[in-house]
Amino acid sequence: MVLIVMNKKGKIYNYAILTIVLSLFICLSCKKKKTADPVPQYPIPYIAVNVTIYPNDPTNFALQAIGGWKYYSGAGVHGLIIYRKTQADFVAIERASPENPNVAASALKVQSDNFTLKDTIKNARWQIVDGAPMNSTSNWQLRLYGTTYDGNVLRVMN
Repeated sequence: MVLIVMNKKGKIYNYAILTIVLSLFICLSCKKKKTADPVPQYPIPYIAVNVTIYPNDPTNFALQAIGGWKYYSGAGVHGLIIYRKTQADFVAIERASPENPNVAASALKVQSDNFTLKDTIKNARWQIVDGAPMNSTSNWQLRLYGTTYDGNVLRVMN
């Protein structure tokens, strides 16, 4: 945009330089807004889970008592850990470690205290009750799946 102005005597004042300088100043002073760092994506891939388990079945004897747990293969990335929290509540946890989700050898293992889950490669530890990290090695909580229990049938889904 160039402004040319004439005064009463016919003299032309060229404001082109002024207009260019102002335009450059305006354009260069507009900075892109800094966006916040993107939230890192959860490392374990999403896999649909829909499993039916019968805790009262003799093959699931470990799930009949509060504090009992069992590995369940065939669902999730590296299987599930099913934990009986109370008489009516179960916790279903993905066995894939958020620290090494693509490494089958890092599948979580229940420790001898029956309360801690451990990734044996990175030595990261989590609570079995809610999947919360127990040490600074892991930045991620474990993936928990929804559970419903009617006294006979336990359903695990996401």
